[in-house]
Amino acid sequence: MVRTWLYATPNDGVARKTLGHLSFMISSVLLGWRACGQADVVVVSSPTFFSIGAAWLLARLKRARLVVEVRDLWPAIFVELGVLTNRRLIGLLERLELAAYAAADAVVVVSGGFRANLIGRGVPPGKVHTIRNGVTLGDFDPDGAASPAVRARLGARPGDCLVLYLGTHGISQALPDVADAVARLAGQPIHFAFVGEGADKPRLRSRVDELGLANVSLHPGVPHSDVPALLAAADICLATLRCVPLFVSFIPSKIFEYLGAGRAVVGAVAGEAAQILREAGATVVPPEDSAALAAAIRELAADPARRLAMGRQGRAHVERSFDRVALAREYRKILEMAGGRR
Repeated sequence: MVRTWLYATPNDGVARKTLGHLSFMISSVLLGWRACGQADVVVVSSPTFFSIGAAWLLARLKRARLVVEVRDLWPAIFVELGVLTNRRLIGLLERLELAAYAAADAVVVVSGGFRANLIGRGVPPGKVHTIRNGVTLGDFDPDGAASPAVRARLGARPGDCLVLYLGTHGISQALPDVADAVARLAGQPIHFAFVGEGADKPRLRSRVDELGLANVSLHPGVPHSDVPALLAAADICLATLRCVPLFVSFIPSKIFEYLGAGRAVVGAVAGEAAQILREAGATVVPPEDSAALAAAIRELAADPARRLAMGRQGRAHVERSFDRVALAREYRKILEMAGGRR
């Protein structure tokens, strides 16, 4: 592994984030191209456009093939969320996006919806491959006992049903609406713990304070090595997205670890993510529907046997379909195919 310098900045503020991405583009080419040696294939994960530019330059320098991995639809996501409104800027970014796909020898996407989006915009179908996210099953013991100390650290009292949201607190996750659902469950032995960082965390904190929610605790982000213990401590895990048409093709990667840990899951999602959760036996409610979310949590909190059954069904589902080792083998075939074209 070769690491290069960059300007590290919190996920807050367009100017500073842009500088951070730009610094990586420059350092990865200037400092990385010699250090990483020869290559048959250069793989880049997008967003951002800057990283794609760096990968394209590295591929040219090494006379290697380029594989672009698409984990978010930029700039479409920011257009739908209202972050980008300048039509000229949007048009420029969309042209850059399509130019990146045209320059790639293969494009790997994480959902069928992403693949359909790219094909519908002119990317050749034979170039676009779907490899969904998954879970490293060995990281999680679905039958392991929850640590009382971890539960207490997350704010749960003895006898509480602990509901956990673990992951990015961004504008895409609609977490202030989760706070509205929490308010509907006041006075019940249910505690909500939010673990993570993101640009929308201050808004969530303000909403929690505004509603006077005593059954909520907000916690900072944690290293990935701490995730298994946190999930083992939870009774119910939450996955949420905004009610935005584009998000029917988005699949929050956290759901695979929730299921791999054998937890009961409630998803306020639509589209492909909802389909995966239903197939795994999880509960699905409409996005940004605080009443439906509260009702689903209330029902599960009162039924430990159902939570246990849901957890087992979810674990079995990811073992069959979302084992990261099996998915990596499929990804390797794509890389070997791309490299063989050299």
